[in-house]
Amino acid sequence: MASLNLKEALKSYFGFDGFKGAQEEIIQNVLDKKNTFVIMPTGGGKSMCYQLPAILSEGTAIVVSPLIALMKNQVDAIRSISNDESVAHFLNSSLTKTEITRVKGDIIAGKSKLLYVAPESLTKKENIEFFKSVKISFFAIDEAHCISEWGHDFRPEYRRLREIFSEISEVPIIALTATATPKVQYDIQKNLNMLDATIFKSSFNRDNLFYRILPKKDVEKQIIKYIRGQKGKSGIIYCLSRKKVEELAEILQVNGINALPYHAGLDSGSRARHQDMFLMEDVDVIVATIAFGMGIDKPDVRFVIHHDIPKSLESYYQETGRAGRDGGEGECISFYRYKDIEKLEKFLQGKPVAEQEIGRQLLNEIASFSETSVCRRKMILHYFGEEYDERNCNSMCDNCKEPKEKTEGKTYVKHLLDAVELLKETQKSKHYCALLSGNVNSEIKAYKHNELPLFGIGKDKDEHFWNAVVRQSVVSGLLSKDIESYGVLKLTEAGVKFKNNPSSFLLSKERDYLVIDDDSIVVNNGGGAAFDQGLYDQLVDLRKSLSKKKDIPPFVVFQEPSLKDMCFQYPITIEELTNVQGVGNGKAQRYGVPFVALISRYVEDNNIERPQDVVMKSVVNKSGLKVQLIQNIDRKLPLEDIGRSQGKSVDEVIEKIQAIVTSGTRVNINYYIDDVLDSDSQEEIYEYFAEAETDDLTEAHNEFEGDYSEEELRLMWIKFMSEMAN
Repeated sequence: MASLNLKEALKSYFGFDGFKGAQEEIIQNVLDKKNTFVIMPTGGGKSMCYQLPAILSEGTAIVVSPLIALMKNQVDAIRSISNDESVAHFLNSSLTKTEITRVKGDIIAGKSKLLYVAPESLTKKENIEFFKSVKISFFAIDEAHCISEWGHDFRPEYRRLREIFSEISEVPIIALTATATPKVQYDIQKNLNMLDATIFKSSFNRDNLFYRILPKKDVEKQIIKYIRGQKGKSGIIYCLSRKKVEELAEILQVNGINALPYHAGLDSGSRARHQDMFLMEDVDVIVATIAFGMGIDKPDVRFVIHHDIPKSLESYYQETGRAGRDGGEGECISFYRYKDIEKLEKFLQGKPVAEQEIGRQLLNEIASFSETSVCRRKMILHYFGEEYDERNCNSMCDNCKEPKEKTEGKTYVKHLLDAVELLKETQKSKHYCALLSGNVNSEIKAYKHNELPLFGIGKDKDEHFWNAVVRQSVVSGLLSKDIESYGVLKLTEAGVKFKNNPSSFLLSKERDYLVIDDDSIVVNNGGGAAFDQGLYDQLVDLRKSLSKKKDIPPFVVFQEPSLKDMCFQYPITIEELTNVQGVGNGKAQRYGVPFVALISRYVEDNNIERPQDVVMKSVVNKSGLKVQLIQNIDRKLPLEDIGRSQGKSVDEVIEKIQAIVTSGTRVNINYYIDDVLDSDSQEEIYEYFAEAETDDLTEAHNEFEGDYSEEELRLMWIKFMSEMAN
């Protein structure tokens, strides 16, 4: 078909004046009955590459698609450009027998040009027999990365497609994906037996997207604050678990944000309704697992937020790619802490060894991407086998917008390359980091590499630093990771040249995410609000005078962490005071008035611009758990039984009770304490707290020289604070 006719067909059927990128050549290749492989970023117009040739070809094109929601969306789009609804159908488990009969009737009658099928439907014997009896124009595989074990969304049923296609009809295949590293690309072609395919690969660069990685702390607060500044804009928030999707959607809703959940655990009716509401702009934000968004044609998604870092760089690229498909602004924000990577690694346990190795390597890549100070765009494109000059980023990632300091790293890079050569290119990056920093771990010991001359040559730097040297050497093309052997480092030609004749190499200081515990993270790169020592001193004095007046220890009024938090938040109303750490309604009402009055005067006198931190309402079911706990205590249930019913240890139950009491709620656990401590012991500990300067339990433990256990002291602290403070 002549090129002019293709343009006329495009205008006639779809109303577009011209093709995007390589669309025209791809469509011509399909019409010429050649196998075709398309690697094109999200928003590049992949669907058109099989939709137009299907309409122009004799017979029906079978499009394999992974999601029911995606099929519905695509079929609706095709039907909207045709007078005849029969032009496109889908065949999947959501259809009734009557609907299936109608679909097959339209195909036999030659009315249907496109049939979207799930791979599971394609494997059914009766469907294979039916397809053998009708004219098939070609097979299209959308989201083809699902075929590859190295792809970010691998599905075993996709590996059987080639044998099913061969059984049905020997017609051409077009495979399409938005993400494929060279390894994934080869795997797909080999599996589909189409190594002869014409490959069309567009640039992976999405220059309108801004990439930012943030430390994972106070995530819900940060998300609410961000979305409140994006009024009327559409956005997607991705979470790794269904439970987190539900929780976050609910938190957003109670904080006045128009949001809905989307995950595979919802019934199909709810999923379809939520998706349609998002497309029709009845809802601004969808909180979803990765099940949402594959092929969803909403061009004006303005932000994509990752509450949890994805399992691979492909997933990250694919999901962030749903922002700004119309070429307009698109902000991609992800929250990261290394502890999440460790959790994902644990989930790999029990899987086949090869699958574990692949999974670990993919996790290592996303961790490197998150922690790097190199241009994020350059790093993404390098991963997909594309060279990129970071000067073209134009500050469209956090690392280019707020660059980290650079230092001369020629000597370090030379040591690393020497080590790779010395170990005959047999090890992964972790091993070289241990070797150069002088860490005698079990592997170094087993190989006796601690006896090598290069061992500890860079011991003035830690493994985190050497990891940065490895990453930046790989991105700069001096080293490559051999994918076949799960990330073993190899010297490139450029690396050999550098090793023999070292030149200047500027190393960017890496972002250091130091995990402290499950709920907090420190970013070792400066920043953060300054602590107001002047206000703190005044609050301490006020607490002291109030405690003397009421004849109670100062910590009974407000504990030290609460006073410190006041110096960051500057609460000037009782309602704002309840957002301070360890201050509930009861405590705020009882002691808060003079404190907020002092802070209000201080803010005014010192012209302090208060941080516009969001006031985040908590979700009902959290307070529901608190109510349930208090009700169980009122029923005088043993703490062991309460813990068992909630899947918690006694220690965890006591911790929860402590938190409730700290925030100002009275809790009576005397029935439990009476079984643990006699009245004399209770009196002795109670008197200690009444006269103590601090409620630090370590000091209490030392004072009693170990006569009472930590649990006994904590129980008495609860009793004392309930009666004296609340």
